[in-house]
Amino acid sequence: MPQEGEQSLPLVRSLHSRIPVSLVFCNRCPRVVRPLWIDYHGVPRAYVDLQPGAARRISTFAGHPWMFRDAETDEPLMVNSKELFLPKPTEGGNVTIASITLPVYSLKDRALQVIRRLVRQEDYRRLEIARCLIEELDDRPSVLKDLHRINQRVEQHLLERIQGQEE
Repeated sequence: MPQEGEQSLPLVRSLHSRIPVSLVFCNRCPRVVRPLWIDYHGVPRAYVDLQPGAARRISTFAGHPWMFRDAETDEPLMVNSKELFLPKPTEGGNVTIASITLPVYSLKDRALQVIRRLVRQEDYRRLEIARCLIEELDDRPSVLKDLHRINQRVEQHLLERIQGQEE
C-alpha cells in the first residue's frame, strides 16, 4: 500500500516478465495506426506507426499491455475486438496475431469525428448545434483519459470481486 503522500502505480501497466511473446500487429483498418506499449509506470509509449493493411512482427513479454490509436486523431481502435491487448504466453514459440480494426462507432461519435476533421476547433461555436455537442467536440479523444477510465473499471471490478469473496 502506498504511504501518505505517495502515488500508487496504475493497475494497467507492464509487469516485469521474462516470458517472451512474439506478436504480429495487423492493421486491418483504413487508418494509420499508432501502437502504444503501456510501460511499467502506466505511461503509454508510442511505437512506429502502421500503415493501412500493413503488418509488423514485434517481440514483447507476457503481461505487457498494448493499445492502438488512430495516428492522426488519437481515436481508440480495437485489437482482437477489445480496447486493450494483453499478450499471453504461447506454446512452442507460436506467433500471436493482434488484429487492429475500427470499432463500431455510434452515429453521434462518427458525426463528431467528421466535424473535427472538417471544422477548425476555434469555429465549433459558430456551428448551429446544441451546446452539449460543442462541449463534446472540445473533449477530444485522449489515450490518457481512456487509460484512466480503464484503470477505474479494473479497480471497480477488483473491488467487486473482493466484496464478493467477503460475503
